[in-house]
Amino acid sequence: MRIVIAEDSAILREGLVQLLELRGVTVAAAVADAEALLAAVAEHRPDAAVVDIRLPPGHTDEGLRAAVRLRRDHPGTGVLIFSQYVETAYADRLFGAGFAGVGYLLKERVMDIGEFVAALERVAAGGTALDPDVVSQLFGASRRSRALDALTPREHEVLALMAQGRTNQSIATALTVSERAVEKHVAHVFAKLGLPPSETDHRRVLAVLRYLEVAGPAGVS
Repeated sequence: MRIVIAEDSAILREGLVQLLELRGVTVAAAVADAEALLAAVAEHRPDAAVVDIRLPPGHTDEGLRAAVRLRRDHPGTGVLIFSQYVETAYADRLFGAGFAGVGYLLKERVMDIGEFVAALERVAAGGTALDPDVVSQLFGASRRSRALDALTPREHEVLALMAQGRTNQSIATALTVSERAVEKHVAHVFAKLGLPPSETDHRRVLAVLRYLEVAGPAGVS
C-alpha cells in the first residue's frame, strides 16, 4: 500500500511516517500543506491519502477542501481524514459520492497503530472507516439541515435577521410586516426546529446557532 500524508505538525508527520513504514506501508510523500498534498497525489497516484483538516496557510479547513478535490479528481485514491476536529461544513461534498473509499478518524481516539493501518487499508480498498463520534455529529448536522429545509421562505428571512441580532420590532420594520406577524413566524421557527419553551435554554439563541451551523458565517450579512 502506497500513501501520501498531509499533516502540518512536523513531529506528528514524521512519527506517522516511521510508524506506518514499520508496518509495511510505503509513504510516497509526507507534506505540510494542501497544495503540496494535491501535487503529491497527482505525481505519485497513491492508494490512499491521510489528510489533516487544518493545514496552512489559514489553518481552517484547507485539508478538508483538498480532500473534496481529491475525491473528485482522483476517485481511485482513498481519502482518510485524520484530525482533532469534526468539521461538518464540507461533509455533504466529502461524502457526496458515497462512503466508499473515505474515512474520518479522530486523532485522540486512535490508540493502536494496527487499528489505524487496518482502517487505512479498508479505505484504500474502497471501504469505509468512520469514528462513531464523527458519524453522530455528521448525521446530526444533516438532520438539522433538513429541519431548516422545512422553514418557509419568510421563516428563513426571519431567522436570518434574528442571526443578525435584530429584535422582533426591527425584523418587522425590515420586512414591512406587523410585529405580531413576526412573533408568529418566530413561533413557527421554534416549533419546526424542535425548540419547546424552556426555563433554562434561550430558544432564540439556540435557533440562531442551528442556522449558523448550517448556513455558516456567510449566511449573516
